[in-house]
Amino acid sequence: MLNITELLEEIQQSPFREIVVVAPHSGVVSFPDLPDGTSVIGPVGLWKEKPGTRLAEIVREHNACPIYATEKGKVMRLERELEGTFVEAGTPLASIQHFLSKDEVLTLILKRALSLFLAPERAKYYFVTNVDNKIKSTGVRNVHVHRGMEIFIMSRMKREQSVVYSGPEGVIYEVYFQTNQNVDAGAPLIGVCPADQLSQIEDVIVRVQTEWKEQDG
Repeated sequence: MLNITELLEEIQQSPFREIVVVAPHSGVVSFPDLPDGTSVIGPVGLWKEKPGTRLAEIVREHNACPIYATEKGKVMRLERELEGTFVEAGTPLASIQHFLSKDEVLTLILKRALSLFLAPERAKYYFVTNVDNKIKSTGVRNVHVHRGMEIFIMSRMKREQSVVYSGPEGVIYEVYFQTNQNVDAGAPLIGVCPADQLSQIEDVIVRVQTEWKEQDG
């Protein structure tokens, strides 16, 4: 089990992540008058239908495409030296310093504390029928897994094959994939917690919820 106190202190010393916003396609780029250090917001609304702060604009074939912040935070840098130039898709345009929320801190800690079972290939994944039925009837954290248990169906290039669990015995505590989306090879599918450590995990959740201080921007 992780030393949660040390991990929380480590995160508190650097409580943010850098988000790099890149050009979605090629074109001529321009930037608004947005000084470094300005607070920005990401998309808002029930369906995230309202875009965040505009960081740049790209014109291609006389069509202007605004580029928005994807998360709230503070502008670290706009690549203003690119103003009026033609850029290729994937060119970095802006950097945002995003302060971690309680949910993001909790996700980070759980990914360190739980035993992650990773996708063996890029594919779509589904729980096998008996596991899926139990999750729907009793909840994911009531599903016990053990080494050698058939747990997933992997769907790739119109073929399907079963995936056998190879991690430590325990209960599924977190699910990290969507059944209708491709998962990259090496990305986590589930996080498993040994049954005798469930109370410790719950203590971690309470501690983060009470101790982590949200920051503006």
